[in-house]
Amino acid sequence: MLRPLPPLNALRAFEAAARHLSFTKAAQELFVTQAAVSHQIKSLEDHLGIQLFRRMNRRLILTDEAQLLLPAVSEAFDIIKTTTQKLYDGGDRGTLKVSVMPSFAAKWLLPRLPKFRRVHPEIDILVSASITKTNFARDDVDMAIRFGNGQYPGLRIDKMMEDESLVVCSPHLLKGTLPLKSPHDLKYHTLLHDDVGEEPFAVNWRRWLHIAGVTDVDPDKGPGYNDSSLILQAAIEGQGVALGRTSLTYDDLKSGRLVCPFGPRTPSS
Repeated sequence: MLRPLPPLNALRAFEAAARHLSFTKAAQELFVTQAAVSHQIKSLEDHLGIQLFRRMNRRLILTDEAQLLLPAVSEAFDIIKTTTQKLYDGGDRGTLKVSVMPSFAAKWLLPRLPKFRRVHPEIDILVSASITKTNFARDDVDMAIRFGNGQYPGLRIDKMMEDESLVVCSPHLLKGTLPLKSPHDLKYHTLLHDDVGEEPFAVNWRRWLHIAGVTDVDPDKGPGYNDSSLILQAAIEGQGVALGRTSLTYDDLKSGRLVCPFGPRTPSS
């Protein structure tokens, strides 16, 4: 038989006291007296049949049971807060909140937003740049765009495009005393490394050189960048040769800011 849920006020008092490790600070946050917080904590302990706090050397510490309970209670209040805020805001009707990696936002999404606004003037786009996985129960976003294999249980997944890795550089590197004409010429140039992503979705020089059959180039030497748009900007400025994704390099290749001196193109996953 399922027991009834604990009283909401008791859970609020517990969450605040556990977060501050202080009944006094919890009372100040909740605009009640310290005695009221203490009473609510005692009520919750009686309801659950466990002890939640201990005093040790004049300090308040959480019991093992309280440490187990706190994350669940905190997450529940976060969800309630986010959802009710949407109701206060009228559901943000007409606003589409999109979580997207910074590099994809800069190199693909933002250049295409003007066309989207012309087609859908009734919809405002709010872009949230993030490299972390989206928690739709907690994060205030409507959709997320990520590189991946689409295996995300419990979510609706729509595939946007195929992606490949390709060598890109400034057109100036095709000329000079050491022009880039074949993969073996990479040993005379600086390799730029994209440190974004986890295997098997990372853009990786070691994998590309193996596929290209190049053995006399150090795959680890050269500067690294934690944002894919930065590595492409470095390549545009002629600082070295980069491996880029087709989705991120399309506009720069079309404009001539970047060139692809040779193949092969390899799958990004």
